[in-house]
Amino acid sequence: CLPGLVQASLPPDQGHILGIVSQSDKQAEMFTNGFLKNSLPGMSKKEIGDFMLRKAVVLKYAKKKKEKKKRAKGLNAKQRREMKVFQLKPEHQKYDLFLPLHELWKQYIRDLCNGLKPESNPQSIQQRLLKADFHGAILTVARSKCPSYVGTTGILVQEMKHVFKIITKEDKLKVIPKRNSVFAVEIDGFVSHIYGSKFELRSSERSAKKFKVKGTIDL
Repeated sequence: CLPGLVQASLPPDQGHILGIVSQSDKQAEMFTNGFLKNSLPGMSKKEIGDFMLRKAVVLKYAKKKKEKKKRAKGLNAKQRREMKVFQLKPEHQKYDLFLPLHELWKQYIRDLCNGLKPESNPQSIQQRLLKADFHGAILTVARSKCPSYVGTTGILVQEMKHVFKIITKEDKLKVIPKRNSVFAVEIDGFVSHIYGSKFELRSSERSAKKFKVKGTIDL
């Protein structure tokens, strides 16, 4: 029990180091009982014994605090740039490599729009396309304030907040800014024009954004 531990003799080698001489068992018991009586006034000797026994049990079975596991932090933007995480290697910049991705994208859009039919509502399809993921789509720059971009066509391989990266049939990687550009997308004979200014979000953010139906100012 706890009083027994308190009254235990100090090992001789430790007593010599600390400069303390252990008291006899009787002296230790008298000191302990006197200390407890002064600390717990109004309690009998039996009540003090029961109280100390409960405390000893609580201390013995007290749950140890669980150590919080540190969550692994992901790479920050600077580290991703240094490691070139988002850079497409030259040997992978092949138009034919992304044709299967384009076929998957077409099926994805068909499912998203419940099929593209002549009687389909253009406004409804346009709203769905605004929230769609365009990785794999064939984009054509229909209009742009920079004339050199107009007519550029290719498969979208990477979308960032402000730019589209596309692979052309000549296996060239082109970076097209979204702002001040209008892109044409064709699938199953249905042609839609998307304004890059409305796409100045990451695709994951765009899917949750609510777009207001309003007139668009031309370039």
